[in-house]
Amino acid sequence: MKDGFLFLDGAMGTMLQKAGLKLGERPEAICIEKPEIITDIHRQYVEAGSQIVYANTFGANRHKLEGTGLEVDKVIEAAVKCAKNAVEGTNAMVALDIGPIGELLEPSGTLSFESAYDIFKEMVVIGEKAGCDIIVFETMTDLYEVKAGLLAAKENTSLPVICTMTFEENGRTFTGCSVEAMAAVLEGLGADGVGINCSLGPDEIFPIAKRLAMATTLPVVVKANAGLPDPITNTYDITADKFAESMKQYAKIGIRVMGGCCGTTPEYIKEVVKAVLPIKNERAKVERKTVLCSPSKVVTVDGVRVIGERINPTGKKRFQQALREGDMAYIAERAIEQAEAGADILDVNVGMPGINEKEMMIKVVKTIQSVCDLPLQIDSSDPEAIEAGLRIFNGKAIVNSVNGEDEKINTILPIVKKYGASVIGLAMDENGIPDTAEKRIAIAERILDKAMSMGINKEDVFIDCLTLTVSAQQEQAVETLKAVRYVKEKLGLHNVLGVSNISFGLPAREYITTNFLTQAMYAGLDLPIINPNQQAVMDAVCSYRVLSGEDVNSEKYIERFSGRTEQKVVQTTEKKSNGADSETGIGYAVSKGLKEETARLTKELLKEKTELEIINELLIPALDRVGERYEKQEIFLPQLINSAAASCEAFEVIKKSILAKGTGSVSKGKIILATVKGDIHDIGKNIVKVILENYGYQVIDLGRDVPPETVVETAIKEDVKLVGLSALMTTTLNSMKETVDMLRASGHGCKIVVGGAVLTEEYAKMIGADCYAKDAKATVDFAKEVFG
Repeated sequence: MKDGFLFLDGAMGTMLQKAGLKLGERPEAICIEKPEIITDIHRQYVEAGSQIVYANTFGANRHKLEGTGLEVDKVIEAAVKCAKNAVEGTNAMVALDIGPIGELLEPSGTLSFESAYDIFKEMVVIGEKAGCDIIVFETMTDLYEVKAGLLAAKENTSLPVICTMTFEENGRTFTGCSVEAMAAVLEGLGADGVGINCSLGPDEIFPIAKRLAMATTLPVVVKANAGLPDPITNTYDITADKFAESMKQYAKIGIRVMGGCCGTTPEYIKEVVKAVLPIKNERAKVERKTVLCSPSKVVTVDGVRVIGERINPTGKKRFQQALREGDMAYIAERAIEQAEAGADILDVNVGMPGINEKEMMIKVVKTIQSVCDLPLQIDSSDPEAIEAGLRIFNGKAIVNSVNGEDEKINTILPIVKKYGASVIGLAMDENGIPDTAEKRIAIAERILDKAMSMGINKEDVFIDCLTLTVSAQQEQAVETLKAVRYVKEKLGLHNVLGVSNISFGLPAREYITTNFLTQAMYAGLDLPIINPNQQAVMDAVCSYRVLSGEDVNSEKYIERFSGRTEQKVVQTTEKKSNGADSETGIGYAVSKGLKEETARLTKELLKEKTELEIINELLIPALDRVGERYEKQEIFLPQLINSAAASCEAFEVIKKSILAKGTGSVSKGKIILATVKGDIHDIGKNIVKVILENYGYQVIDLGRDVPPETVVETAIKEDVKLVGLSALMTTTLNSMKETVDMLRASGHGCKIVVGGAVLTEEYAKMIGADCYAKDAKATVDFAKEVFG
C-alpha cells in the first residue's frame, strides 16, 4: 500500500466506449481480437497511479458467454495477458474481475447455489493459472451469489479476495442486503477486503461506507461512479477534480483502498492519488459486536434474543412425519409461525433415525430461507450436517453445538471458523454434565481458549450452562444460574439455555418455565431457546426488556399489551381459512410465499367461487398488499418474488380449471418484454416478467439484444397492448429510442413502458415512452392502467 493507500483503477467500459466499442460488441471479445486496446487502457491506469488493474473479465462467465462463440478459458487467459503486459516492469498487480452471473439464485430465481459455485470455480481456477495476483468480485447485489463466489475462490485458489457490492441510497442492495449483513458474512468467510462500487457517486456512497467501516475490521474498498449518467450525451456529471475532492472524505476517516467505477478514467485516478496522499488520518477502531444475520435481517445480541425451538423432531410426531414424507410446507409454516410470534433466531434440527441428515438439512435450510428472513441456528451432532447447513445458509448462523471433548472441539470448531459462524459451547465433556457451577465454568473456559486459538472471535462464542430437570435434580437449577452469572460477568460471554427442560415431568409446566426464564435473564441469559408460541414465556421476555432498559420508553411492551384481553395465542395453523381477509386464507399464504398452501386453498376455493372471483377478489389484492409493503421497504425483492411465485401456483390451478371447463382464458392481457438491441443485461427484465406473470398477464419474452424490428413485428402479430423495454447501458439507449420510434411509426396503438438503471423519467418522456418504471411494482401498476 503506497503511503498507506492502495489505488485501484477506474472504469473499463467507459474507456472501451471512448476507444470505439460498437453497439452490441462484446467487451470480452476485444481481449482476443484487439488486445492492444485493452493493454493500452490498463497501462494508462498504471501511469495514473493504479496499483491494481482489473482484467477485462467482468462478464467472462459461462452463462453470459453462452451463444457468443467465446470460451471462458480463452477470454480469461487473453484478458489476464493484456493486463500483465500492461503492468510489466511496475509494482502494479492484476486482479481477476468477476461480476454477477446474470441470473437470480434460488429461491428468488432458478439458479442453484451449487451451480453458481461451479460457474465461479471455473473462472477463479483459470484466472489463477493465467497469473492473476488477486480476485475481485464486484457490482454484486445478492449476498448469496457473493458467498458462492468467495467460497469458490477460497477453496480452489490461494489468492486474496476482495468483494464489493452495489448499494442504493437506502443502504441496501436491490435484493435487500444491508452493509452490516454483508460485513458479517463476508468477513466471517475469509474475505480480505470488502466494499462498495457502482450505482452511486462518491458523496452518495460515503454515508454507506461509514457504516461499513464501523461494521468490519477488514480494509474497506470504494469505487464510486462519476456521478449520474446523462442518457442523452452518455457523459457523467462529476468532473475528475470534483471526484477527487469528494474522495478526500474517505481518506479522512481512514478508508484507504479506492478507485473509480462507471464514468471514471485515468484522469480521475490521477486526481484522486494527488488529492488523498497527503491525508494521514487513521480509521476509527471497530467495536466488535455479536451479529447474526440473513441478508435483510441483522440481529445484534445486545439484549435478550429469542431462539425458536419448534423446528426439531424431538418429541414431535407431526414434525417427524413431515421429515419422513419430505413435507417442506409444514416445516415452512413452523418457521413463519415462530417468526410472527417474536422469535429472533430459528433453531434447525432434522436429526432422527431413518433420515439422511445432511441432505435433509440442506433441503430444510433452503425451504426456511425461502419464506423467512431470520438468522438460523444449525443444530446437529453430525459434522457433515452442520457444514452442509452452514454452507447453504444465506447469512451468518449459530452452530449448536460443541462441548469440552477434544474430539468434538477439533472436529466442529474448524467448521465454525471456515464459515464464520457463532458457536454454542456446552458446559459438559466426556464425563457428562458436571454437578457444580465451578466445573461447568472450567469447561466453558477451555472451549473459549480453544475457539480463540483457532481464530474464532470471542464475541462469537456462546456458553450453554445446561438446564437440568428440576423434578429430578432440584439443586441443579441454582448451580445453572450461578454458572450463567459467572459466564456473563467474569468471562464476558453470551449465555444460551434450553429453558423448557427445567419443567419436564411437572404439572402446569408453564409456571416453572416462566419463573426460571426470568431468573436466568437477570443472571445473564442472552439467548433463551424457547417456544415463542407460548404467550406467558414471551410475555416474560417482553417484560424483562422493559426492566433492563432495552425496550426504550416501553414501546414494544405497550405494543404487545395495549388492549390485551385474556385469550389464547392464535396459532398460524388456526388462521388458515378460505376467506378473503388479508391475515387469513389464501391472502396469508401468498404474503408468506407458501406455494403448496396457496395451491391447496385455491382448489378449495374453486368449490365456491369462480376463477375470476378468486383472481380479482383474493389473489390480486393479496399481491397488492405485498407490493405496498415492498414500496415501504418492510420487505425486499426476494419476499416480493416469493409471494409472486406462490400466486403462480394458484394461477396454475385456475388455468387447469378453466381448461377443463373450456370456458376461455385466465390471461389479463399480453405484454411484450425485451432488452433492447446491443444490451445483454436481462436480470431486471426477468424480475419484471416473474411479477407480471403472477399478476395474471401473459408475457411474451423476446429476450436480450432484441432488434427494434423484432419488437414491432411481434407487437403487431400478437396485437399486444403493452410493450416493456429494458436497458442497462447508456450506449444502448439509442436502441431504446429507435425501438420506440419504430413502434410509433408502425401505427400500432400499444403503450410503451421503459426501465433500467441508466434511465430517468425525463429521458423516458423525451423518447416518447408512455411510462418510466423504476421497478417491477411500477410496471405492474402501469399494466393495470393499460388493461383496466
